[in-house]
Amino acid sequence: MYLHERENWWNFQYDKEKILNLLGEVITKQGIMHGRMISLGIDFQDDAMLTTMSLELVRSSEIEGENLDISEVRSSIARRLGINSEGLVPSSGYVEGVVEMLLDATQNYQMSLSDERLFGWHHVLFPTGRSGLYEIEVGKYRTGEMQVLSGAMGKERVHYQAPKPERLAEEMAVFMKWFNEKTELDAVIKAAIAHLWFVSIHPFDDGNGRITRAITDMLLARSENCSRRFYSMSTEIKLMQKEYYEILERTQRGDGDITEWLLWFLRCFEKALASTESTLSSVLEKNKFWERNKDVQFNERQRKIINMLFGDFFGKLTSGKWAKIAKCSNDTALNDLKDLVAKGILVKNEEGGRSTNYSLVI
Repeated sequence: MYLHERENWWNFQYDKEKILNLLGEVITKQGIMHGRMISLGIDFQDDAMLTTMSLELVRSSEIEGENLDISEVRSSIARRLGINSEGLVPSSGYVEGVVEMLLDATQNYQMSLSDERLFGWHHVLFPTGRSGLYEIEVGKYRTGEMQVLSGAMGKERVHYQAPKPERLAEEMAVFMKWFNEKTELDAVIKAAIAHLWFVSIHPFDDGNGRITRAITDMLLARSENCSRRFYSMSTEIKLMQKEYYEILERTQRGDGDITEWLLWFLRCFEKALASTESTLSSVLEKNKFWERNKDVQFNERQRKIINMLFGDFFGKLTSGKWAKIAKCSNDTALNDLKDLVAKGILVKNEEGGRSTNYSLVI
């Protein structure tokens, strides 16, 4: 029996004593982190927010097997929020759409949730009406059955069977009434419950996970009464993806006690807050770099990749990787690199030949 098959299944039960102990610690860390970030100058805040919001969208999409260009995401967020940032690049229509969804959730966090608002988010996730090769129902609740599966075709394992489509209107009405009403429930706990509740209803043909995480971000913004985002829950969920799906499956097959899920969510949130420390260090280093080199001439490719080296770059910097990321020829990539070495921005590492790679001079 699935959780949603129980009568009044949304009357979730949990051990308040276990939850409140950890919740108190997490809220204290949340306040300290938020206070530290707000105490910084506006430029540092903007850069930190660009980094964390970009990661939030990119990692949320990666959980669903979709890869977004983080430079495009960052550029779109910067333009929409009016933030001056180095190395902005053009963004695809799709990236603009998913950025619009996240910003609507986090900048307009006090607004009510409605069918119309959710349908708008769904439209920007699937502007062509297709998910990969398949046509899907867009901007409306699904009219078909929904299962979460894994495994090869013919040997699938069913992880979850969502509520039948004829139940969706009523289920979503109950969910949104609870979501929009003011209660004494702590907003962080409300975010955790909303996450579990929405993903359990699974109301859309596709995109349920990404919309679930947007709803979560919306409630976390309410918990701080602030639209400036300095941490990424999706980044931590991505790092613990296997564990995330396992705890969801256990809870959805459980008896209505969601203590384990709430504890997991709070620990994930705690890790997201801790990760802000490394984000802050990266932002400070990057701002120092650009201030120190404000009179140096860089082309657009160079600015883009230098920005990536402060947190969004994996592995060693080679001419081949430069060409791939910058979408240029190998000769152009090599000329860009030689120019930066000559200006003292990069240094060539000791490995030579085909292993030649470069590091940023900090």
